[in-house]
Amino acid sequence: MENGSEKQTARRGPATPLPAAEAPFDAIGLARELLRSVRSGALATIDTEDGTPFASLVTIATDVDGTPLMLLSRLSAHTRNLLADPRASLLFSVGGKGDPLAHPRLTVTGQVRKTESQQARERFLARHPKAKLYADFPDFGFFALTPSAGHLNGGFAKAATLTQAELLLDPAIAENLATGEAGAVSHMNADHADAIALYAVTAGEEPGPWRLTGLDPEGLDLLAGDRTARVTFPRPVEDMGSLRKVLVEMASAARSADPSSGPAN
Repeated sequence: MENGSEKQTARRGPATPLPAAEAPFDAIGLARELLRSVRSGALATIDTEDGTPFASLVTIATDVDGTPLMLLSRLSAHTRNLLADPRASLLFSVGGKGDPLAHPRLTVTGQVRKTESQQARERFLARHPKAKLYADFPDFGFFALTPSAGHLNGGFAKAATLTQAELLLDPAIAENLATGEAGAVSHMNADHADAIALYAVTAGEEPGPWRLTGLDPEGLDLLAGDRTARVTFPRPVEDMGSLRKVLVEMASAARSADPSSGPAN
């Protein structure tokens, strides 16, 4: 006859992550923040020789809807693997002090294929300006990972699974901003560097110089040297009109909290 401890052991099985919608924390928000803020991660592909998982380090950006983007060389083993079998996964991890496993990380699975999208190219190079030195080499190309699922570990006792719809933004809404993104980014960097600096500091970042590299319905992507920052909007925006209103509100709120920053534009 089993005693109490044996019964307890028998009942205890592997922990199963909850769907993101049922998680007791903002799993979707955390996953999307990791997607947008991490600039490099581990790409796992399937070796063409024997099917062994092959992991390598790659630089990452995102399209307006959150689709992960990479610039890969055909001479690399991971690219050869992908051209033979597009199935892959990407690990996004911010790291930090202390136990590495105490920090949030996200694994996104899906299929990786080459993209000729000019928008994807511009967003990647804005996030990784040094890549302009080799982006046009004949063996390099831009690739996009179309997610099928995500697995989030937000730290101790925080795990959730995500669907493609939970990882990515509505493509129709994202495209509303994509058409005007380049102009808005250029205008903000040229004429409102002070506001960009305020956004970064208000989000908890150290002073810059910060510059805007991209925007989407949920927030701004900032870059200062090798540092990145993600600034989330107080509410999602759907077009350039609502974007401008939110940016003005955010700058005004930041200046009100810090009068030494000067008057609002």
